[in-house]
Amino acid sequence: MLIVGLQGSPRKKGNTNFLLSTFLQTAAQRGAVTRTIQVAERNILPCKEYVVCEKKGYCPIDDDMAGEIYGLLRQAEVVVLASPIFFYNMTSQLKALVDRCQTFWARKYRLKLNDPLKNTRQGYLLGVGATRGKNLFEGLQLTAKYFFDAIDARYEGSLVYRGIEGAKDLASHPTVREEVEQAVAALMASYATRKKVLFLCRQNASRSQMAGAFAQHLAGDKLDVATGGSRPAEKLNPDMLSAMAEKKIDLAFRTPQGIEAALAHGRPDAIITMGCGEECPVVPGTLHQEWDVPDPSGQTIESLRRIRDEIESRVKQLITTLCG
Repeated sequence: MLIVGLQGSPRKKGNTNFLLSTFLQTAAQRGAVTRTIQVAERNILPCKEYVVCEKKGYCPIDDDMAGEIYGLLRQAEVVVLASPIFFYNMTSQLKALVDRCQTFWARKYRLKLNDPLKNTRQGYLLGVGATRGKNLFEGLQLTAKYFFDAIDARYEGSLVYRGIEGAKDLASHPTVREEVEQAVAALMASYATRKKVLFLCRQNASRSQMAGAFAQHLAGDKLDVATGGSRPAEKLNPDMLSAMAEKKIDLAFRTPQGIEAALAHGRPDAIITMGCGEECPVVPGTLHQEWDVPDPSGQTIESLRRIRDEIESRVKQLITTLCG
């Protein structure tokens, strides 16, 4: 599983960064793959309300949101939002990222598309404030809840700390590490029993992506899914995206990756291959199936629909085999 942390403080050595780093390190010790986005260091332009996202489902602004962050948020199974309090809310740098996720809101509510991880993605909030007011975190929590809804993440809770002003205050807090450990354990409990499944094809541009999406959509609470390709393409097959959208499944912002990247998510319980031949890995003790599914590259949309439906049927059978 991938956990993405959004570090919203301009201070890389401050209390918010300490809290998020401790959280992600604890998750990594439990087997998660983690990524941190230092938001203040990224080129993230504010939303300019072009309304293109609400009509076409994408943002026309060309910056780090389009280049990397949208993809990471779609790939993540847990998104952790971390910010100090600036006027009862998050920092402006992090708010710019949140506002640009209107694109996800539009794909969900305007275009009626479902992210494959919709039923299992989780969101968690980390907050740090210098004062001790009763309402200190209300604005941050409300914004975070709407953000998590837009990116299809179930809001699982928060860790917030008042009276934290000095640069090392949180590091010397008497209970922070224990509280982080408890929060991470609760957050990851539902993933502990999931079986890892790896879907592989040659380019990771169509077949393995469809199989992975169906597995996440149909049994994301039982399967930890990764996909990869022996020779990954630069981008996904656009006809495949259209065919999956016909099923109301949204694969926008996903990108092909190699087999090594897919294996980084842990030893799989099952490997499903579709045409990557001898370049596909062999893991002793792991269930292996080779699916004889045609390569959709260069095929008509009608052929791709048949391939899509065959893969969906095979995925349903696999779920029955693995999960009963």
